[in-house]
Amino acid sequence: MPTRAGHNGHVTQLDSNVAVDAARKALEFTQDELVDLARIPSISSDPERHDDLERSARRTTEILHHHGLEHVEILRAGDAHPAVYGDWLHAGDDKPTLLLYAHHDVQPPGVVANWTADPFDPTERDGRLYARGICDDKAGVLAHAAAVSAWLDSHGALPLNVKILIEGEEEIGSPNLESFLTENHDKLRSDVFVLADAGQWDVGEPAITFMLRGIMTVDITLLALKSPVHSGMHGGAVPDPAMALAKLCASLVDDYGDIAVRGFHDDVRPLTEKERAQIAQLPDDGRHYLRVAGAIHEDLQPAGNPEVPVFERLWARPALTIIGFDSHPIAGSSNQIVARATARVSVRLAPGQDPRRCEDTLRAHVAMNTPWGIDSSVLVHERVPAWTTDPHGPAFEACERALTKGFGREPVLMGIGGSVPFVGPFVSAFGNIPALLIGPEDPYSRAHGEDESLHLDDWRKLIESEIHLFAEL
Repeated sequence: MPTRAGHNGHVTQLDSNVAVDAARKALEFTQDELVDLARIPSISSDPERHDDLERSARRTTEILHHHGLEHVEILRAGDAHPAVYGDWLHAGDDKPTLLLYAHHDVQPPGVVANWTADPFDPTERDGRLYARGICDDKAGVLAHAAAVSAWLDSHGALPLNVKILIEGEEEIGSPNLESFLTENHDKLRSDVFVLADAGQWDVGEPAITFMLRGIMTVDITLLALKSPVHSGMHGGAVPDPAMALAKLCASLVDDYGDIAVRGFHDDVRPLTEKERAQIAQLPDDGRHYLRVAGAIHEDLQPAGNPEVPVFERLWARPALTIIGFDSHPIAGSSNQIVARATARVSVRLAPGQDPRRCEDTLRAHVAMNTPWGIDSSVLVHERVPAWTTDPHGPAFEACERALTKGFGREPVLMGIGGSVPFVGPFVSAFGNIPALLIGPEDPYSRAHGEDESLHLDDWRKLIESEIHLFAEL
């Protein structure tokens, strides 16, 4: 481990290029740390992975210690999964304090057979590193840590005060966020928020994210029978819950695939002139977007009303996806009518939408459209509103300069159709401080999908950009 002197001193002359050189010298070891962290299957949605989440948190504390963070500890709120905190606060009261955010929990691997290699055995191919959670968001964890140690190794101090928080519940919607922020409000107080869980416009093209959709996840269950019955003896007379659920789910969207629930769009906030102008600068090519997303042929049709620009559909309009469907697995299935069927539905919420009002419209739709007198129920797992910010002002200008230095080109201002539950509540808790959303994901990373990957050279550029960002701020 490098010797770091002067932790109680100040950086008298800012030279971020010297810190960048230090990061480059340490990059191979930093990548080894990333691989080691990615080997831990820290799946926050799986109760059987509790010990792995604990192991991931402990490994994260070791990484932060190694990179020079102080007061490193595991934070909890009630029975929440473990978060990790560290800081370096010696720059002085006259310097700003950054809160660096990432998360160490990951999604399930999905269909393991569809991966080219073991999802928890990171594999490098053609300049990309493949593993579950490698870009979402363990690369963000190491980017923050590497930026800190680069300054400490090269200057013996940081040019500003830094706090770092690595969350353990982001992939399940941060259900304990409110209590976590309440319990740790003073510890997390900051002037600027820097999140490394967003993405880039393209490989080699950095971005600053100014818009996130919200999320609501619900289970819709239809129950008809006390137990399954013979489909030959009873088919044609006994209603089939699986078929009823298929009809109900189909009624949730129109022919374009847009949400068809009555009243659901009533509180969608129209785009501002500035937001509309930013989106208008981007290519409106749904076919190209599908190719990047991995369409299997050119005849695949983009979803959504074609009169609405594709990035407006993705960032500023609600969307609905069936992410799970339970009746009876094909393996072991037999000629029977199942007693119940459940669909897990993920709804992305547009800016302006009230999650509870949207929930009410969805419940009313289910009650009105469940066929054949079958009993229905709706269980809500999470409700997170959308978040937007005006990406202008000194902090954003500093971020633009830093990304331009790190990538050699100016960043794109963009939205993301996904959700980061931590952002809105945290920014609000500290008086709407500037939130700089950057990150390692590119359009080919397949976050949440099989063969998730990280573009290693862009990850290096992200680290170097964050080093420059410390100086710019």
